[in-house]
Amino acid sequence: MQLKGFVRFFAIALILICVYQLSFTFFVKNFESSIEKKANSWIKKFPSPEKKYPNNKLLQEDYQDSLDNLKSNYYARLIDSLKGSKIAFGLVTYKEAKEKEILLGLDLQGGMSVTMEVGLDGLIKALANYTKDKAFNDALNKAVQQKAVTNTNLIDLFYSNYTQANPNSNLASFFAYKSNNEITNSSSNTDVLNYLNKKSADAFKNTYQILQTRIDRFGLASPTINPDPLKGRINIELAGITDKERVRNYLQSTANLQFFEMYTLENVDIQNDLVAADKTVQAYLNGIGLDTLNVIDTAGIADSTKNKLNANPIFKILNVAQPYTNPKTKKTIFPSEIGYVLARDTAILNQYLNYSFVKNKFPNNLRFCYGKLQEGSDKNKTLFTSLYAIKVLDNGQAPLEGDHVANSAQDYDERGKIAIKMNMDNTGTTIWARLTTANREKPIAIVLDNIVYSAPTVNEPITTGNSQITGNFTVKEAQDLAQILQSGKLPAPAKIVQEQQVGPTLGKAAIKGGALSFIISFVVIFVLMLLYFNTGGWVANIALILNLLFTIGILSSLGFTLTAPGIAGLVLTIGMAVDTNVIIFERIKEELIRGKSYALAINDGYKRSLSPVLDAHVTTLLTAFILAYFGLGPVLGFATTQIIGIILSLFCGILVSRLITDIYTNKNRHFEYFTKLSKTVFQHKKFKFIEYRKYAYFISAIVLVLGVASFFNGFDEGVEFSGGRSYTIKFPKTIDQEVLRDELKVVFEDAPIIKTVDTKNQLNITTAFMISNTTTNADSVVENVLYNAVLKYLPENTSFADFNTNYIQSSQKVTASISEDLKSGAQKATIIALIVICFYIFIRFRDWRYSLGTIFSLLHDVFVTLIVFSFFRKIVNFPLEIDQHFIAAILTVIGFSMNDTVIVYDRIREDSKILKGKTNAFIINQAINETLSRTIMTSLTVFLTILILFIFGGEVTKGFAFAMLIGVFTGTYSSIFVAAPVLVDFAKNKPLGKTES
Repeated sequence: MQLKGFVRFFAIALILICVYQLSFTFFVKNFESSIEKKANSWIKKFPSPEKKYPNNKLLQEDYQDSLDNLKSNYYARLIDSLKGSKIAFGLVTYKEAKEKEILLGLDLQGGMSVTMEVGLDGLIKALANYTKDKAFNDALNKAVQQKAVTNTNLIDLFYSNYTQANPNSNLASFFAYKSNNEITNSSSNTDVLNYLNKKSADAFKNTYQILQTRIDRFGLASPTINPDPLKGRINIELAGITDKERVRNYLQSTANLQFFEMYTLENVDIQNDLVAADKTVQAYLNGIGLDTLNVIDTAGIADSTKNKLNANPIFKILNVAQPYTNPKTKKTIFPSEIGYVLARDTAILNQYLNYSFVKNKFPNNLRFCYGKLQEGSDKNKTLFTSLYAIKVLDNGQAPLEGDHVANSAQDYDERGKIAIKMNMDNTGTTIWARLTTANREKPIAIVLDNIVYSAPTVNEPITTGNSQITGNFTVKEAQDLAQILQSGKLPAPAKIVQEQQVGPTLGKAAIKGGALSFIISFVVIFVLMLLYFNTGGWVANIALILNLLFTIGILSSLGFTLTAPGIAGLVLTIGMAVDTNVIIFERIKEELIRGKSYALAINDGYKRSLSPVLDAHVTTLLTAFILAYFGLGPVLGFATTQIIGIILSLFCGILVSRLITDIYTNKNRHFEYFTKLSKTVFQHKKFKFIEYRKYAYFISAIVLVLGVASFFNGFDEGVEFSGGRSYTIKFPKTIDQEVLRDELKVVFEDAPIIKTVDTKNQLNITTAFMISNTTTNADSVVENVLYNAVLKYLPENTSFADFNTNYIQSSQKVTASISEDLKSGAQKATIIALIVICFYIFIRFRDWRYSLGTIFSLLHDVFVTLIVFSFFRKIVNFPLEIDQHFIAAILTVIGFSMNDTVIVYDRIREDSKILKGKTNAFIINQAINETLSRTIMTSLTVFLTILILFIFGGEVTKGFAFAMLIGVFTGTYSSIFVAAPVLVDFAKNKPLGKTES
């Protein structure tokens, strides 16, 4: 009774928690929908493109783009201004709810993801003071070439190359000069290696911080950045981004640390200039209109309304910094900031300050910069930043660059306050002395990537090059600033080694396909349970509904991102969630057939099904954990969904189902488990499976031969494994693929792989052209080559920008080092999964024959899938590629195949205790026949859901679904005709299990 009480309490609590968590998504979508309606209503105030520019299609398109941008900006401003609005019956703010809604992956909402690798070759060169030594540079250049095709650390490659080619040479002499005494000429090569690894870790950390700041400036709702220090990579996801060239250039540029003199409001001229700028913008807005796009006409809006709305446009959003009095010196102190602005208003302030007629109001050498984002003290912690005015030289540069910083570290001043110590090199010392002398009692800006990180005031001229920066720092803030100063302009920029871009059109199609397959799968399985298990099917369906509710709710509460493979995982969960009840209900039916009462049959059914249910779920769970460990990106989402779904399947299928059954049965009634269909299917069957095992062995031998032959026949590797660039392009009409391939072969220097995607006019083009080129503009070069090659198939006057935005639906880039890493991980995952499953079977059954049967069965399943993907890849009209999704399918098939195998094995072990004196062949035959109904039903539920996913799920999951369809079919076959018969033909005289005395 205590267990039932706990299950009841836990189930109710989990229902309430999940409904509460998912309600945030519901209320957020409703709120955003209302804001969208306001934006649509507002944009209708402006004339339509047809009215504005009749008979001029080009101007109409430009005007429509302007309207779209204006609407988007207006929507964003509304959302930003209403973040503190109460929603959900006034219980929570929009901002709080937004942070708890279900996150959609890039493949569902469109956007761009990149994997970046820190360019350690530049770091090594800089630390070695750009030595011209031939042996040193040869070793480094060779390491760079090796790194392009392997995932080994560049520093280890360089060290190995140099020490092998120069076994008697010491690396210390190259690094002693710039190491600040960390390396001396007498240091060993091992010391140098440790020093380089330490500097590499520092560079990685600094690059991560810089990239984190940079992606915040894209203005996206939920960008993510995940560092992987062990591999030296940083994974970034930018949902909703459309300008991929801007992303590439911005993320791959070298960090630039600079020191500037500053303008403050102590300068009366700057005060007057700011007032003049505000009046000029006000006049401009009143004369031209509320909006700043020349193509927008606000005729019809009353002048009085304009004057009211446009009054003091700059000072309305810029809170001017106020001077204060130093209590000790009684001097008036002007802050280094010009003022403060909310983060959401920086875009419009930038627009104002960048007008040419506004720039003319300020000195020519003045440039505005923002500081780091800070949280406000209000209850919503509204983000704001400081506005600074720095002085640039005539050439636009800084008087002192960061590469003259020799050393910096977090320190404490003489009063014990946290500070940063900073030392300059000889050149820097001279410039720093001149700069601090000229700016005594004035601030100097420390700027990285056009962001002011600190603006300390100079107390005294610093002529020694040794400085101390004080302020209200925390230890972490001081350490971060010291790290930034230490990095200077060290040339260790991050390079994009993997890139994927998905257009919003494909994202919407993925959502539609995933949702449709999910709904249809749910309805089909729901109906099937009722048709096959009568009223008992309601128990399975309630468990299914709770399983899905709990899975989605937990995914949302833990902050996981829902991807297309994640939806595939949910669809698969529908099929696998009812498997627990199928196994239990089939056992209950057996007990009823034997004449037991309903109460006893239910009790024995749940009790005797526990072992096979646990075994089946554990094997599937093991492969899911392995997939989660080795998987990346969307595949990780699938594995996570599967893991949660499997665990909840046990809870709902065993505990909740039993609770519902007991509550109902205790009231002198019971569920019915038989229907006319289930009474006639597979009941009292006595198929002689073992007698036909030699035919099955013959089929398995053919599978083995063809499986080996598939490696010689070859496979189509996805771009993830082959490396290269892949573009999905939607052409206006169907084009001849062979002609296009020949044309692209000329410009790409090799024939690309071209495949149809979804429709005949949508093609995927994969090429390795310039994939080893590491320059930052290589991606643009390839895209321009592609654009020029396909231009004749596009409408007349299609620009490169239009091609990128409207015709390229998605793109992906994978360098050789990443593809090798992915392939290596896939191989390890598959091998480890096979070993782990076999080991688990051995532990559970304590008999090597069961493990041997498992090995044969799993190899059979894998080989059949490989055969189809090798020999049918040129026959079917959809891609059959070896990629991460395929590996996910293989591992899932391995786990699912063992689901059926374990059910048979458990029954063999159970029957062997009862059927004394019977032959092994008789026991195995009976066990297979007794479990045949549940074997077919568990396979059927999964097969149906995967078939629906294959038909309706869209292109993203089609290859995965096809591999799973094959796997489910062959897994059922191998469980009956491969795994079980092995027990007969190996150690024939050995019992299959312990007999009952």
